Amino acid sequence: MKLVTYNLNGIRARLPRLIEYLQREQPDIVCLQELKCADEALPIVDIEAAGYHAVWHGQKGFNGVAVLAKGEAPTLRRVGLPGDPDDTHSRYIEAEAGGLVVASIYLPNGNPIGTEKFDYKLKWMERLCAHAAELLAEERPVVLAGDYNVIPEDRDTFSRRAMANDALFQPESQQAFRRLVNQGWTDALRAFHPDEPKLFTFWDYTAGAWQRDAGFRIDHLLCSPRAADRLLGAEVHKWARAEEKASDHAPVAIEVA
Repeated sequence: MKLVTYNLNGIRARLPRLIEYLQREQPDIVCLQELKCADEALPIVDIEAAGYHAVWHGQKGFNGVAVLAKGEAPTLRRVGLPGDPDDTHSRYIEAEAGGLVVASIYLPNGNPIGTEKFDYKLKWMERLCAHAAELLAEERPVVLAGDYNVIPEDRDTFSRRAMANDALFQPESQQAFRRLVNQGWTDALRAFHPDEPKLFTFWDYTAGAWQRDAGFRIDHLLCSPRAADRLLGAEVHKWARAEEKASDHAPVAIEVA
């Protein structure tokens, strides 16, 4: 079974790229982020024509997450993280598909640091940690997939200096990510590429970042012990980032027995 996380940076603008990706890679489950469209505007007809069913949590112009499954429709478990009923951002959706519990996550960016946006990021991560612990307690195969907007380590960025004042690379962000992983989750991509120095998943549109391979790793698939036991591989599909009018993220895929 192939499970993918893919930040589209606008599903309507990137719909041809999404359909192309589905047709070429034939993933079984796809976690999408940054849909940037209201619930009623999701191009579900095109998605179903490609052979996929979906559950989604949209927001006009911003955020938005979805879970796609090939053939059989995913079963929605929840939208939004518990802990803050006033949180109106569409950043979390959880479903069952292919015998897995799967979450699609679009974690807050948090920039600029020293503002309420960074505080919101850290508090959101606290709520994610709390809910992740509850999922672990279910003792089921679970995958938390998405754009975490966190660069876990120095080797996960092209330049420490360039990211020094960015919310994605702050010690507080990294510590929160480590607290999550240390609950018992496996960082699938790093598990299969422990020594790769340029294991990037994002390249900015500016300053020739893609051409210079000036990227960083912010798209992660965290697997519960029962999911990690079934892991067969993990890879970044960089070819999708090279396509015309591509997202600034590359899809990241894992193989699960």
